[in-house]
Amino acid sequence: MGLTTPVDLSVRIGSLQLANPFIAASGCFGYGVEYAEALDLSRLGGIAVKGLFLSERQGHPPERIVETPAGMLNAIGLQGIGVHRFIAEKMPELRRLGATTIVNICGSTLDEYVELARILSDVEGVAALELNISCPNIKEGGIQFGCSLHGTHDVVSAVRKVTRLPVIPKLTPNVTDVASFARAAAEAGADAVSLVNTFLAMAIDVETRRPRLSNVVGGLSGPAIRPIAVRMVYECRQAVTIPIIGMGGIASAEDALEFFIAGATAVQVGTANFVDPFIWQKLVDGLEQYLERHAIPGVAALVGSLDTTPEHA
Repeated sequence: MGLTTPVDLSVRIGSLQLANPFIAASGCFGYGVEYAEALDLSRLGGIAVKGLFLSERQGHPPERIVETPAGMLNAIGLQGIGVHRFIAEKMPELRRLGATTIVNICGSTLDEYVELARILSDVEGVAALELNISCPNIKEGGIQFGCSLHGTHDVVSAVRKVTRLPVIPKLTPNVTDVASFARAAAEAGADAVSLVNTFLAMAIDVETRRPRLSNVVGGLSGPAIRPIAVRMVYECRQAVTIPIIGMGGIASAEDALEFFIAGATAVQVGTANFVDPFIWQKLVDGLEQYLERHAIPGVAALVGSLDTTPEHA
């Protein structure tokens, strides 16, 4: 039996209210403005922009992207325009377009994360900060914090002290127990955690016996990682009460539903955007139809609703 009133797709991440739970993942949607002619950015739940350092960054030389079975391997190396150019060149347009803008920040040192947070906290239209402490394909910064419980706690705590914005550390899956990192982030004052970033992986050209990526290793994304990402979201949901933003290989509403049921309050969609830039309305429609079909009033009632009791014959 369906519902007689419209379902509620809105979700809350700390003080941030999203119209729907679908966020464009950092690194897969540019700075958002690149898609403005194809999509109404205000209709997305949010946009996590490409990661920003204090200064511009060139990233790695080609080859930087390789297709894999059911996925993609990348080692872009966090190329970017830097925070000051982003504020001057991209934020005015994102404000005009009504985008809910989550800024992904990267640092080589703890002080760099703190300075980025300070700068962005005073910028109109920045809705939240996602702390990239988990990029697997750069040799300095980021991952050194994300693979250490103390490092994760320290960077979240330091950023928390200098901003009123929601703080959302992005966790790496390249650790033994991701739930312990979610706990460390929550204890340090995170408003939410996002997971997972890409899995460390590599591909080899067997004819030349050379790596297919200039960086040798990179980050694996796409449908191949989804079941592992769902499991990690579930484990983190058992460990923390703060919201979780799940991601990893989502290519349909059904994929997203797995994450919600496992415990994610919202989800990010990355690699699938390269395949179908118009996926967003399909995700919203599919979620609405599911909620109506199951007589569930809103997304919040679905989050963490996994039934693990044994089935009886």
